[in-house]
Amino acid sequence: MTSYPSTRNKVSTIFQQPSKYKMNVARTWAFTDGGFRPLQCSPGLDFVISKAKKYGIHLILGLVNNWDALGGKKQYVAWAVQKGQNLTSDYDFFNNPKVKNFYKNHVKVVLTRVNKITKVAYKDDPTILSWELMNEPRCTSDLSGKTMQYWITEMTRHFKSIDKNHLLEIGLEEFYGNNRKQYYPKSLEFRTDFVSNNQIKGIDFTSIHMYPDQ
Repeated sequence: MTSYPSTRNKVSTIFQQPSKYKMNVARTWAFTDGGFRPLQCSPGLDFVISKAKKYGIHLILGLVNNWDALGGKKQYVAWAVQKGQNLTSDYDFFNNPKVKNFYKNHVKVVLTRVNKITKVAYKDDPTILSWELMNEPRCTSDLSGKTMQYWITEMTRHFKSIDKNHLLEIGLEEFYGNNRKQYYPKSLEFRTDFVSNNQIKGIDFTSIHMYPDQ
C-alpha cells in the first residue's frame, strides 16, 4: 500500500493500533517480485520502516514468497527462463545457480540499502528485529528433503556474510518430515524438517504458522 500516496497513511494506522496495546513486533514483506506493485516506489519500504520506528514496532521482514502472490519463487524461475535457462519447475528455485544468484542479489541489495528517510542502512537498523529467508518454503520435488536443507544452509551463509547485526529465521510452517511422521503423515509431502532445518548454523530462532480456522 506504500506504493501509492493515497493509501500510505494506512501504514501509520496499522502501527498505531498495536502500539496502544504494548504490542511491539510486526511481520511484513521486503519483496514484491514482478507485477505492478513495486517494492520501493518512493518512499515504499523506507516509509514502513520509518513509521515502525516512530511507533516502537520492531519488524520481521520476509525476503521472498514460496507462493505466487507478489511473484514468489515462480517469478524467479521465470526470470531465469528469460535469461536462457532450461527450467521446467518452480522448484528449480532451490537448486538452479542462476536463480539462486538472483535471490542472493536481492538479499544483498535489500540489506545494504540506505533508508532515504532515516539515513540508516537496513543491515544496521535496530527497528528491524529479524529477517526471514522465505515465507513458508516447501520443496516437494525432492523426497529426501536435502534440497531444502542445502538451500537454507547456503542462503544463511550468504545472509550472515552481509548482516551480522540481525536475527535470522527461515519462515517454516512447522512440518517435521520423518522425525514425527506418526503425528502428521501428510507433512512428508512438503519436504521440510522443522528440527533439522532450524539446527542449521546461523538460524537464530524458530517460528511457526498457525491456521486455527483450517
